[in-house]
Amino acid sequence: MTNDLIAKTAIDRRLAEIVGPVIEDMGFELVRIRLQGGNTPLLQIMADKPDGGIEVDDCADISTAVSAVMDVEDPIVEAYTLEVSSPGIDRPLTRLKDFDNFEGYEAKVETSELIDGRRRFKGTLAGVEDDEVLITIAEGTIGLKFDWLSDAKLVLTDDLIRDMLRARKAAGVVDENEFDLIEEETAESGSEEN
Repeated sequence: MTNDLIAKTAIDRRLAEIVGPVIEDMGFELVRIRLQGGNTPLLQIMADKPDGGIEVDDCADISTAVSAVMDVEDPIVEAYTLEVSSPGIDRPLTRLKDFDNFEGYEAKVETSELIDGRRRFKGTLAGVEDDEVLITIAEGTIGLKFDWLSDAKLVLTDDLIRDMLRARKAAGVVDENEFDLIEEETAESGSEEN
C-alpha cells in the first residue's frame, strides 16, 4: 500500500476523491485533508495555489464549493464543521514535489517504521532522487523512501520566514511598509540569539 500524506485514513482518502477534483477545477491543489472526530467532527482542508500564495478569499471560495459538493455526495452522516486553510509557513510536506520545492530548508520527517533504529529525522532538505526524499542530518545526507514517511513538515526558521515574505512581496501580496517592519523584527530577533 502506498503511503498518502495528503489523506491518511480510508475516510480521508474517500473525502479527497470527492473534494480533490473540485479544488483542482478551481485552480488550486489539495495539500492535506483530515476528518477529526469529536462531538462535532471537524473536516480540515489545506489547499494552495500550484505556485503558492493562497489568500483568505480563495479559502472562502473553496469552502463554498466544497460545501456544495459535500451536500450532494453526503459522505459524512452527522453534522460537521468545515475548515479550509492555507498550509502556513511551517507547512506540512505531503507530496514528493514539496521536498524538491523546499530544498535547502529545515524539516522534521517521521517514518512509519524504524530506520536505523529511529523514526524521527530533523535536518535540511536536499531534494528528491527517484522515490526518495533526501535529508541532510548530523550523520550526513540520507535517502528515505517517500512511502516510508508518516509525517513531514517544514521547521519555522528566520530564513524560511524571510524567504516566504520576500516571495509574497514579489507577488504583490504584502504591503511594502508591512514587509519592512516584519523584516526589521526578524533581524532584531535574529541578533538577540547571538
